[in-house]
Amino acid sequence: MKIITNAGRSRLSGLLTICLFAVFSHAAGPQKTLVCFGDSITAGYGLDASQSYPAALEVLLSKRGYAYHVINQGVSGNTTKDAVARVNTIVALHPELVIVEFGGNDGLRGLPLDVTRKNLDSALTTLQAAKIRVLLVGITLPPNYGADYIQSFNAIYKDAAVKHRVPLMPMLYDHIYTVPGTIQEDGIHPTAKGSELIAEHLVPLLLPMLHK
Repeated sequence: MKIITNAGRSRLSGLLTICLFAVFSHAAGPQKTLVCFGDSITAGYGLDASQSYPAALEVLLSKRGYAYHVINQGVSGNTTKDAVARVNTIVALHPELVIVEFGGNDGLRGLPLDVTRKNLDSALTTLQAAKIRVLLVGITLPPNYGADYIQSFNAIYKDAAVKHRVPLMPMLYDHIYTVPGTIQEDGIHPTAKGSELIAEHLVPLLLPMLHK
């Protein structure tokens, strides 16, 4: 009869713990990645990183049983030209899904609409070529830009969504802009409360595209 010493029991216990961890880790699978790719609205301008909509989104998804690491790749001041310049760094993160939020700065600066359209098309084409799912997010412009310009600007998102066959949130601030306390004093960027509402409105669009 072989007697197992205390040291042996300790080694066996350690091996058992390692084996169980490996089994459960394999069953759970690696954590999936979702990237929020955009400008200052995505970046959380004027807020702590924990108050941005990508941070709020990760919390909401986790509560619903979706284990996604949400990476904030928003950069203040970015235009669709910057989206084209940065898109390969997003591909390199190997995300399962990317939320694309660009164009606001193009519109506010009065950049040619055909350039914005071309840049957005290029960024989406690169993401889809890498087999990455995309949710496209639109934005609109203040009334003083004129109805014709605004209509043509808004059409960029609708046309891109149709061409690339991706879901679209036409206006990021739908049912948010009129809610008190959701927009900062600059009239452009969301507050922490606004970020939470953006995340809540994104969830129904995202869930059909995600995996538990």
